[in-house]
Amino acid sequence: MKIEVHHHDQIGFTHVATVDVPDHLALHAALEYAWRWTNNADGSWSIKERAFEDGRENGDFNARVEVIAPLRVDRQGKTWGHRSSMMGDVFIVDGKRWVVATFGFEAEDLRA
Repeated sequence: MKIEVHHHDQIGFTHVATVDVPDHLALHAALEYAWRWTNNADGSWSIKERAFEDGRENGDFNARVEVIAPLRVDRQGKTWGHRSSMMGDVFIVDGKRWVVATFGFEAEDLRA
């Protein structure tokens, strides 16, 4: 199963990642997996390196996460990763939208 992760901002939504979820996970566990691996809990999920330049391990590296939106590079040439997933973001599974809620996810029909 693949889950598209869309982060909200002032303009709308940006497709930031697609997560290839392990086959054995049921839907809600798959959504939680995608949420976990698009969070900066112990590094950066969107900077696709196993370790940073200073040698620290990137605990949020996951090869199953494909970064879709380009990363921001500042004037000094430093690359900044994407923010963590949070309430209000949308995860799409098989054409159905799941909104990140206070606890878990709430279903929303794409055709609505």
